[in-house]
Amino acid sequence: MVMQFVLLGFSDLPNLQGLLFGLFFIIYMIILIGNTFIVIITRLDPGLQKPMYFFLANFSSLEICFISVTIPRILANLWTQERSISMLECATQVCFLHMLGTSECFFLAVMAYDRYVAICNPLHYPHVMNHTTCIQLAVGAWVIGIPVQIGQICQVFSLPFCASKQINHFFCDIPPLFKLACGDTSVNELCVFVVAILFVMIPFLWILGSYNKIIATILKLPSAMGRSKAFSTCSCHLIVVILFFGSVTITYLRPKSNNSGGIDKMLSLLYTVVTPMLNPMIYSLRNKDVIAALKRLLLNRSASGS
Repeated sequence: MVMQFVLLGFSDLPNLQGLLFGLFFIIYMIILIGNTFIVIITRLDPGLQKPMYFFLANFSSLEICFISVTIPRILANLWTQERSISMLECATQVCFLHMLGTSECFFLAVMAYDRYVAICNPLHYPHVMNHTTCIQLAVGAWVIGIPVQIGQICQVFSLPFCASKQINHFFCDIPPLFKLACGDTSVNELCVFVVAILFVMIPFLWILGSYNKIIATILKLPSAMGRSKAFSTCSCHLIVVILFFGSVTITYLRPKSNNSGGIDKMLSLLYTVVTPMLNPMIYSLRNKDVIAALKRLLLNRSASGS
């Protein structure tokens, strides 16, 4: 029985280990600094004390946790070339990866609902998205996947892993683990598929429904400037949704084959590294309120310094 695994990662690129370490370290710093900036600016600036930015701050905190599950391990493997990981460490990584990934799906759905109420029912927005509702939606998004994902991980790691101990991936995840199991995994794969439908496709369909109504409402606005502002606000969220849900859907819902290891690895980098890196840029550089808040913060600092 296999009691520990070996994460192959970038072992097929022995001459690029140092370069890859530097690249992932820079990406990790960009993600940490960018998302921390969003959390701080939304807490400090009075103009950003709105439900939209409350959810954005939670989402940025979630992104910090999400990438901290995978990138530090990738960095350690690249630096030390020690790629072994115990069964317990692997199970813990998979569990947090899927719990936080589920939370990300539902936070994106909650943010879409917030934009739907703000644009389609602006008069009822302060009443519908009150402080209590925002807290309940945020807490629900954080915890909704915990019991199901813990049960799923226990089921996956109850399988006998005796075929091999080499995981052809950068981190522990369910699809590459199934390839190492020497027992029948059909029931487990069906459970993963059902969970993915519930926790990926349902939030995605909710988002699509929300934006269908949002776009229909925006097109009815009489002012071209109003339409442009509304589209600008929603486009940031849509970009994140397409990147994240597109890569996750292909990874967990497409038919599996024995030769899909390379595709799985590239897709995993998209939703675990690239999307979290782009999020702070999309939500800050494309958001006029955040830019204005940054200018006010810098002006106040310069005024107090002088």
